[in-house]
Amino acid sequence: MKKITLIIGFFLFNYVLFAQNNQGKADDAGRIALASVVSDQIEGLTPSAQSNLQNKLNRIATKNGMGGSSLNNRFIITANVVILTKDITPTAPPMQAYTLEITLYIGDGVEGTLFSSTSVTLKGVGKTETKAYMAALKNLKVSDPKYQSFIEQGKNKIIEYYNSKCDFILKEADALVSQNEFDAAIAKLVSIPEVCKDCFDKAMDKVGPIYQQQIDRQCKVDLAEAKNVWNANLDGTGASKASNYLGNIDPNSSCYNEALNFSNVIAKRIKELDQREWDFKLKQQQDDVDIQKSTIKAARDIGVAYGENQPQNIQYNYRGWY
Repeated sequence: MKKITLIIGFFLFNYVLFAQNNQGKADDAGRIALASVVSDQIEGLTPSAQSNLQNKLNRIATKNGMGGSSLNNRFIITANVVILTKDITPTAPPMQAYTLEITLYIGDGVEGTLFSSTSVTLKGVGKTETKAYMAALKNLKVSDPKYQSFIEQGKNKIIEYYNSKCDFILKEADALVSQNEFDAAIAKLVSIPEVCKDCFDKAMDKVGPIYQQQIDRQCKVDLAEAKNVWNANLDGTGASKASNYLGNIDPNSSCYNEALNFSNVIAKRIKELDQREWDFKLKQQQDDVDIQKSTIKAARDIGVAYGENQPQNIQYNYRGWY
């Protein structure tokens, strides 16, 4: 066990160094990503216009390195649209002409803290008011250079958030561990972006031991269930049911050897009953290199799976921004 923990710690250290030097290649789970949010209360914004604007926000975030999915959806990019002018063109046939002011915002959508904002003025012409409005929205250029400083300011504020809240986040993870909520604790820790180096380092120091606790606990649960179904039917049926639980046991868990001995008991019984070998093998223990490669990925997979299974109907707070 001590050897495994040391290996995990060594690998996490090297993983952090690699991550800090390869920010452009970090996967979605490890980067700062913005959730795009558009209110349905904006004047003149039809459902199709709302969808169009949200797509533009997604593309602006992605263009500036803050797109993709995230385990923490509290940071958002949103927008407000103000109709500055409505005119009818002196043409034949007359057309509707709109001038819109669109203000983009980045902030903490949970606490309601605004981090950065920028505005653009757009014009659009169409046969109807709706078409003129949509024409103006289409002129929102996702590659406008002015978004770079806007995004960068928002990103820096998010990094400041993690730096200032880091001890609190780590304590929340500890509290979850004390309640045996290992998946939730891992999800909270791996949601810290790699670019937030100090906090990320502290979180990664905790992930290995928590992951070990998680697989140890799950091993005991699966082994107990396997024994229950086997004791209920000491035959091929019971063996088949037991294998469903034994097959989940991580070879690095503390009760792996006990599970291995138990599987040997089942195999011996099947041999006595049917004169045949039991066609089942536990997951094999890995060498040091495999542990290095798989441990952090397994922990992150747990965090991602936990996050994806949580309710996504977040009630964002951004009313005071505009």
